[in-house]
Amino acid sequence: MRPIWKGAISFGLVTIPVGLYAATEDKRPKFRQLRESDHSPIRYKRVAETDGEEVPYEQIVKGYEVDKGRYVVFTGDELEGIMKQSTGGMVDVIQFVDQTEIDPIYYRSSYYLAPEKTGIKAYRILLQALEDKNMVGLAKVAIREREYPATLRADEGVIVMETMYWPDEIREPQFETLEGGDQVRAEEVKMAEMIIDNLAGTFDPSQWIDVSREAVEAAAQQKVDGQEIVSPETPQPTGVVDLMEALKASVEATKAKKAG
Repeated sequence: MRPIWKGAISFGLVTIPVGLYAATEDKRPKFRQLRESDHSPIRYKRVAETDGEEVPYEQIVKGYEVDKGRYVVFTGDELEGIMKQSTGGMVDVIQFVDQTEIDPIYYRSSYYLAPEKTGIKAYRILLQALEDKNMVGLAKVAIREREYPATLRADEGVIVMETMYWPDEIREPQFETLEGGDQVRAEEVKMAEMIIDNLAGTFDPSQWIDVSREAVEAAAQQKVDGQEIVSPETPQPTGVVDLMEALKASVEATKAKKAG
């Protein structure tokens, strides 16, 4: 793998040179837009709003809108300099916390941090300390002209960095449908808890398979082979049923699944 970014982890007075690597990849089926008549791929052009003229990539600059339709322009070097003022090209660890204190809604993207040759020992010391304390480091980092809060945690012999949203980027969950409404009965909650107990288990990643992706790949191969694609019948939703009866039936169904 090639590093996306190179910098250093800084905690206390210790500095560890590291490279940043993507920890995930998007494997969703990818579709191109084609012209219907001859299946020619469609390309997108960068055009100016004022005259519709195509703009070469090297002539494109970054503008920050200060008023409606009024921009100030920044060069890449200027933005990089602004980011370095706050982070200095570092994964700057501010404090260490228990991972359970962080709501998962804050997490954005996952990356691996791997040490450069000069930082292997210090990296292993931090890795071991994170494992022993079962804590994560809260840090700030600038990647590609943008600053993020982030966490560092130990995972199977490597330090994983997760970039996060800033607190003011998390929306408040305000929904009219959650205000008022029918009162929840204790026996209904008890039934729901029984369903949870029946479906409780440990997370095994190998058991989770993207069935829809496999279906698209299989259908694509069928088309290549000249076979007809037959869509299965979509099950029709059942009518409205009594909630308590549905909960009881769910308890029995999940109990049978657990026994099986």
